[in-house]
Amino acid sequence: MIQSMTGYGRGEYSNGNCSAVIELRAVNHRYFELSVKAPRSCGFIDDKVKGVLQQRIARGKVDAFVTFTNESDDGSVVEINRSLMNGYCAAMRSIADECGLDSSFSADTIARFPDVLTVKKQQLDEDEVWQTLCPALNAALDEFVTMRHIEGEKLKSDIMSRLQFILDKVSFVEQRSPQTVQAYRERLEARIKELLGSAEVDEQRLLTETAVFADKIAVAEETVRLRSHIDQMTALLSSDEAIGRKLDFLVQEMNRETNTIGSKAQDIEIAHTVVDIKAEIEKIREQIQNIE
Repeated sequence: MIQSMTGYGRGEYSNGNCSAVIELRAVNHRYFELSVKAPRSCGFIDDKVKGVLQQRIARGKVDAFVTFTNESDDGSVVEINRSLMNGYCAAMRSIADECGLDSSFSADTIARFPDVLTVKKQQLDEDEVWQTLCPALNAALDEFVTMRHIEGEKLKSDIMSRLQFILDKVSFVEQRSPQTVQAYRERLEARIKELLGSAEVDEQRLLTETAVFADKIAVAEETVRLRSHIDQMTALLSSDEAIGRKLDFLVQEMNRETNTIGSKAQDIEIAHTVVDIKAEIEKIREQIQNIE
């Protein structure tokens, strides 16, 4: 199923002790690129998240926003820097002695000095953290991929309608081209009779000139290849693989064949039709930039 490269997904999970919320956002990109924004306690998850996402995402610039909360007793402990505490006490007594002041002070006073008390949090177990994050990530990824599929189907529908428009224009070119040759023959014959007057027209020479002109403006090979490229693109749009780059190549080839038809065109209606085809190809190219 065709996928857009843009998408959004959100997932939540809680096991009673820990909870996680993960959001995924993606925009167009030539390759797969991931940026994970997570708390320091989850700094180890980048490669794990990348491994999960790459199983279902081939292209796009993806941002993953991770929120993790430890709702249980996190094992934090308060530690006393005794060396620093004793240093502060000694300094305060020294100041009191030198200034003749009362040297009494409370524990609360000492505790307020910088770095006497420090809080250390127990390091979280990585496996436990990942067991909380992984379900949230999968839920976000499911929603993310679903949105991509929905957007992809819209892109497919738009491209298919434009391909049909191009096919209709190609059919017109194929029908109009022989008429152009016949019109040229008639104009050439009329011109020769105008110049020669009553003299007999050399039918063989007339046929030769007409054949040369017909060969010069022949676009059968180009229209056949253009139809082939459209058939390939139609088939790819029903594929389950990442097709964006292949579609981009086919668009280039379609544009090349259309340009050749335009360079050979000796008819104003065909020239106008070529302009219409090129305009649709450009619109298809813009849409393809959004396809994975």
